[in-house]
Amino acid sequence: MAKQERGLRFQPTGGNRAPQIPVGKKQRLTIERLANDGRGIVFFEGRTWFVVGALAGEEVEARVLGAHGKVVEARTERVFKASELRRPAPCAQAGRCGGCSLQHLPHDEQLALKQRMLAEQLSRVAGVEPQEWAAPLSGPEFGYRRRARVAVRYDVKAKRLDVGFRAVASQDIVAIDDCPVLVQALQPIMQRLPNMLRRLSKPQALGHVELFSGSSIAVLLRHMAPLSDADLVVLQEFCAFHHAQLWLHGEGEPQPFETGQALGYHLEQWGLELAYRPGDFVQVNAGVNEAMVAQALDWLAPQPDERVLDLFCGLGNFALPLAGKVREVVAVEGVQTMVDRAAANAVSNNLHNVQFFQADLSQPLADAEWAKAGFSAVLLDPPRDGALEVVRKLATLGADRLVYVSCNPATLARDTVELVKQGYRLKRAGILDMFPQTAHVEAMALFEAS
Repeated sequence: MAKQERGLRFQPTGGNRAPQIPVGKKQRLTIERLANDGRGIVFFEGRTWFVVGALAGEEVEARVLGAHGKVVEARTERVFKASELRRPAPCAQAGRCGGCSLQHLPHDEQLALKQRMLAEQLSRVAGVEPQEWAAPLSGPEFGYRRRARVAVRYDVKAKRLDVGFRAVASQDIVAIDDCPVLVQALQPIMQRLPNMLRRLSKPQALGHVELFSGSSIAVLLRHMAPLSDADLVVLQEFCAFHHAQLWLHGEGEPQPFETGQALGYHLEQWGLELAYRPGDFVQVNAGVNEAMVAQALDWLAPQPDERVLDLFCGLGNFALPLAGKVREVVAVEGVQTMVDRAAANAVSNNLHNVQFFQADLSQPLADAEWAKAGFSAVLLDPPRDGALEVVRKLATLGADRLVYVSCNPATLARDTVELVKQGYRLKRAGILDMFPQTAHVEAMALFEAS
């Protein structure tokens, strides 16, 4: 008798599995429309392709960056048939560098895309439209970015130090010596930075570099091993040539090379200067930030006798300008070091009607001692996760006006649902073009009690 085969035999349960698409494969596609993030979309051979650098109606050659399930991520390699909207990208590395994704689209079309994204989220998720759409708040489309993190990595095999920005959907580093979105003050530093770093004795011990421009210019170097005296001389001479502070980040927190040096930025309309340290959250677009603060105060319409609440206050970006217009500001932040920094900024700007508190802003606020007296108005500027638990109890604070500054239209729309349930109506909304040349959308919304 023949020996029976006892091995397990697996039968497919869902039909034939589609073959995996390899990374690097090139495919000719005709783009159907734009996704909310500005990528081209096409449905091809049972899969949804998202193509960086493509516009609706274009025929392109796309290179696969990755595929999972029925979704394919790709980037445009060649354009066979261009859209009438397409413009030449100002940066030679556009499409490869992961920093910008919309340079091929005119700025007014970028604004329109972001406006549609905000409107679609509010309509689909919250079922509302503002009584009034505000004009987009924008500034120069290039030369706006006042801080940047530069990637640095030593290639052991090639014995080469790579310096630049991360590539699209990759950990590869794209060499950049002329970044058009950086403020002018950082351009010469960016151009000379790679050659300077390659002079250091232990390139394999270098982490990343951060560039800052504000009331001072600064260069921060992250390093995983002590720097030699010769390396410190190279760094000092480089920073002195560019009139920049030198900051070093080895073990512990970043520290200035010269004791007493500090970073800061101005809010010129209010005669304020806010100090910060590397790692603190600071809006990268100075012009739009100042315009945003002015618009928030205009929409909130604070009165001299009012008590106003600022949630997620950070360094005091909104709280300090508000303090000059009202009787009292209560400002709340989740991280104690930021609370301390904001309080110090209030003192240094001679503002004494602001109280700063630390609180877990993922939880309701009604039981907080500082919340029991209530507020006439509330301003909140949460992170991308939004402020769901906070807004669920906002009506208990008694505020009849609320300005919500958002860096994520999806969570703004979700939180709008809760605010409408509490009796607020969406009076006004509009986009803030904090990051031109990208699909990132920031927004501002004004809610009023019914």
